[in-house]
Amino acid sequence: MRTVGVEEELLVVDGESGRPVSVADRVLRRAEPDHAGDGQGETDQPGGSIGAELQRQQVETDTPPRTDLGELETDLQAWRDVAVRAARASGARILAVGTSPTEVAPLAHRNERYEVIMEKYGSTSAEQLTCGCHVHVSVESDEEAIAALDRMRVWFPSLLAITGNSPFWQGRDTHYASYRSQVIARWPSSGTPDLFGSPEAYRQRVQAMVDTGVLLDPGMVYWDARASAEYPTLEVRIADVCLDVRDTMLLAALSRALVDTASDEWRNGIPPADVPSSMLRLASWQAARDGVRGSLLDPASMQPRPVEEVLQGLVEHVRPALKANEDDVFVEQRLAEVLREGNGATRQRAVLDKTGSMLDVVADIARVTAGLDS
Repeated sequence: MRTVGVEEELLVVDGESGRPVSVADRVLRRAEPDHAGDGQGETDQPGGSIGAELQRQQVETDTPPRTDLGELETDLQAWRDVAVRAARASGARILAVGTSPTEVAPLAHRNERYEVIMEKYGSTSAEQLTCGCHVHVSVESDEEAIAALDRMRVWFPSLLAITGNSPFWQGRDTHYASYRSQVIARWPSSGTPDLFGSPEAYRQRVQAMVDTGVLLDPGMVYWDARASAEYPTLEVRIADVCLDVRDTMLLAALSRALVDTASDEWRNGIPPADVPSSMLRLASWQAARDGVRGSLLDPASMQPRPVEEVLQGLVEHVRPALKANEDDVFVEQRLAEVLREGNGATRQRAVLDKTGSMLDVVADIARVTAGLDS
């Protein structure tokens, strides 16, 4: 069974105003005693890490690879708890949210690479305070990674629809379920890549992009998914960080099943669907706009269909893999809940509609992030 690991970017906000606050360094220092343990090999933290991100108003956690998704969920919530405790000690809160509901002026960490990024990309980087979720699914080879990427790409918009958790930007409703995806699209290397066909073609494309001088290095290839440069994994990057950790688990289960299914198709000689990237960009925009309320573009026809039909089509597409991984019951149940109750964006808007207060939205996000409400 394939392993799965998850990276979550989390927002740090002031405990009273709810506005993002530049205390990530302080939060990370507060987290260090937990990580150090008692010096006898014991620690209060799970495996993995917590560290800095581009902006000083966010932190990032990552888990070790797991085959059991129950263990992965425990890791994810434990790391959220570490961040929540450290933030509370710093007078702040932690939010699992794609973009800040309140107004924000991002402030970058000061290191050599980030300073070059801030200088080169101007407002694109200066305004880039977004939080995503990256799922790493293990692969056996570079060949398998690229074969899976080629065959999975048509389903990435469906994953975005499920995880949409960024309806607000600078204190206003954007009319998107995932406005984070629109902000990410400002980078020159974002979006769904073309078909590659081989690891050699993939590496050549990445090198050609870097050789233009537009990108600093291969780490700035911000495609919706990519072959990891550090681990033997395929990294699915399209999702917003999820408000509810159960939605993160849904994303992880579907990502693993998609890799399994795509790899089986590759071994059986089934070619990938030759859908132009320009069409998949439209599909991603539609998913970002409607989330799980409205329509999505069907991966086969690229025509609009009800969200429920497209997402159920995704489950049917990967059902054998879900059963083999014993994830099918959970996926069916959680997807039904998401379709009925909505995603993170739905919940944020419901709180605002009920209370009229963006601070109440922030407070609700903080409670769910801490595992106190769901």
